[in-house]
Formats: sequence, C-alpha cells, structure tokens
Amino acid sequence: MRLFLLFSFSALLLHEAYGFTDEPDRKALLDIKSQVSEENQDVLSSWNNSSPLCNWKGVTCGLKHKRVTRLDLGGWQLSGMIPPSIGNLSFLISLDLSENSIGGTIPYEVGNLFRLKYLNMSSNFLGGEIPVNLFNCSRLLGLDLSDNHLGGGVPSELESLEKLEILNLGVNNLRGKLPASLGNLTSLMRVRFSHNNLEGNIPDDLAKLTQLVRLVLGSNKFSGGFPLSIYNFSLLEYLNMFGNVFSGSLKPDFGNLLPKLQLLHMGANSFTGPIPTTLSKISNLQEFGIEYNKMIGSIPLSFGKLKNLQKLRLNNNSLGSYSSGDLDFLKALSNCTQLLTLLVNRNKLGGDLPTSITNLSTNLWKLDLGTNFISGTIPYDIGNLVSLQKLVLRENLLTGPLPSSIGKLSRLVFLNLTSNRMSGEAFFNRQHHLVRKTLFVQQ
Repeated sequence: MRLFLLFSFSALLLHEAYGFTDEPDRKALLDIKSQVSEENQDVLSSWNNSSPLCNWKGVTCGLKHKRVTRLDLGGWQLSGMIPPSIGNLSFLISLDLSENSIGGTIPYEVGNLFRLKYLNMSSNFLGGEIPVNLFNCSRLLGLDLSDNHLGGGVPSELESLEKLEILNLGVNNLRGKLPASLGNLTSLMRVRFSHNNLEGNIPDDLAKLTQLVRLVLGSNKFSGGFPLSIYNFSLLEYLNMFGNVFSGSLKPDFGNLLPKLQLLHMGANSFTGPIPTTLSKISNLQEFGIEYNKMIGSIPLSFGKLKNLQKLRLNNNSLGSYSSGDLDFLKALSNCTQLLTLLVNRNKLGGDLPTSITNLSTNLWKLDLGTNFISGTIPYDIGNLVSLQKLVLRENLLTGPLPSSIGKLSRLVFLNLTSNRMSGEAFFNRQHHLVRKTLFVQQ
C-alpha cells in the first residue's frame, strides 16, 4: 500500500511539474515578445506576468492542462525575429505567424514541436533555407511558408510528413528540382510551388498523389512534356502550369483523364499540337488558358458543351488555317451563357466574321479577335453584347461601316479597330444622353 501511495505521489509531482505548470510557455511567449520591435509591442500588451497566460491575446490553452495549444498572431503587423525558445511550446498544435514583417530564419527548434498540426509563416521576410528539423513535426497536416525569401532546394526530407494535406512553398527563392520523395506524401490535397526558380521535369513518382485537388506550378522553369504523373490526378480541380518551359502535345483523352477540373491555366509554355476535343468532357470547367504557346489546328466546336465556361484564353498561338470555317467555334460558344472573357487574338484565323458573334453571352465583357485574317463586316447586332467593356478587332481585313448598334454598348471603355479597312462614327448612349464620338479607323 505504501509503495502504491509513493508511486501515486511521485506521479502527481511529475504531472504537476510537466502537465499543469505553464512556466515554460510563459517564458517562451515573453521571449517572443522581447524579439518584437518596440513599435509593435503595444499589440502584445496583454502578454505580461500580471495576467493569466490563457487570457493573453492570440493565445489558446488546452482545457485540461492549461498549456498553450494555439498561437494566432496572423496579420498583427509584427516585425522582429523568431527566437529559438519557440521550440519550448511543446503542447502547440497550431502556429500562425502569417502576414507580418518577421525576418531572420526559421529556428531549427521549431522541429521540437512534435504535436504541431498546422504551421503558417506565410507573407513575411524569412530567409535562409527550410530547416531539416522542421520535418520532425510528423503530425503536420498543413504547412504554409509561402511569400517569403526562403532559398535552397525543396528538401527530400519532406517525405517524413506522411500526414501532410496542404503544402504551400510558393513565392520564394527555391531552386533545383523537385525531389521524387514527394510522391510518398500520399495524403496531399493542395500543393503550391509557384513563383520560384524550380526546374527540371516533374518526377513520375508524383503519380501516387491521387488525392490532389489543387496543383500550382506556375512561374518556374519546369521543363519536359506535359507531366504524365498529372494524368493520374482524377480528382484535380485546379491546375496552374503558367509560365514554365513545358513542351510537347497533350493527350487526346485529356478531358477523360482529368474530368473534375474547374480552372486550367497552361499559358506561356511551349506546348504544341491540337487542343484536345475531349476538354468538353470536363463539365465544370470554368477557365481554360493555353495562351502564348504553339498550338495548331482548329478551335474545337466542342467548347460549346462547357455550360460553366467563363474565361477562354487561346491567344498568341497558331490556331486556324487562314480560311473560312476557322470561326465556326463562335457559333458553338453561343451556348456558353456564363462566358466573360474570350481571347483568340494573334492566331491564323480567317474567313468572314459570322453573325453568330452577336449571339455570344450577354455577360461577355472582354472580346479580342485582333491580329488575325478575319474579313467581312462587323454584324449589325454587335450591340447585343451589352456587357462589353473591351472590344478589339484590330489588324484584320474587315471592311464596311461601323454599325450604329454599337451605341447600345453603354459599358464600352476600350475599342480598337485599327489596321482594318473601315471608317465611320460610333454613337454611345450613356445615361439617356446621346454622346457622339468620331472614330478614326486606319485605312
């Protein structure tokens, strides 16, 4: 009995020492406060020894042990550095330091926070490399270090974070290739590497990331053909590959393989070949951009099946064949009643401008068919496009007068018809007043 009581008393002392005392947390937080620049310390005025720790602003404690479990300092405009003592907040589950002006480096001691599930240090001025110790936080579900000045490569040790669902390393100075070990993070749902200096091919091992819903690779130096691993992401809703050096053609069954896409941004690469007609199988597609590439062939009529399409950017390619039939897609797009933006300028589109252009969505606000080989006249009912703010038909072969119905376009703020064979006057009806504007069109 005495042995049992002695054991129970010892356990109670240990519990008291390590479970219910908040002294380690108090010291760590006061140390953090001491590192904050003086002009920002007013926001941490509640952090003092005269008030209970769990009442401090931005601090959340556990109900039982009264240790700090959450630290929410996001958007507090704090400046200074993160002290190593932050690693003493051993009960911390969530740490948010985002949207401040914190500099220096990420302390290695952050790796001591073994209970941590969410870490957000985005939108600061953190430099140096991502510390390898960070990957000791094996319970992490969300890691956001975006919008900083972090350098070095993407550590292969990331594979230790087997439970990770969200990874955001965008807008930094990361370089080198993506490690194949990323493929072991099979719980990942959202990944962002955009706006870095990453290069090379996307590893085939990433094909194992079958839970991905969002993948952002834009504004890097990635190269090679369209990554075959991406075709395995059947749950993918958002794919951004804009501004890389990807090349080659797209699989004809592209739309069958990625049927849940809503946003697809592939502009500013070196893709070639035709646009897959199976894109029409992506029934929820809202935005598709493959501008500034080397795409050839016709613009698929099947785009007309995309009832949710809002933005279509096909400009600066080699689409069309300088002949009639190149503009047949316009009739098909009349089914896309949500269409807001249509950019097909700087291609090889020929033939007469069809009257079907006047049947496009009344929500359309930006229409650019400039720098093509389009002939004929502007259809009289162009005024049906009542939401137009920007209309560009420059550098074509258009003739005839400018139809007076353009006066219905009360929201129009930019009109460019230069380098055609037109001349005339435009009438704009604004707020029930007829305002006459003379439009000089280059012969």
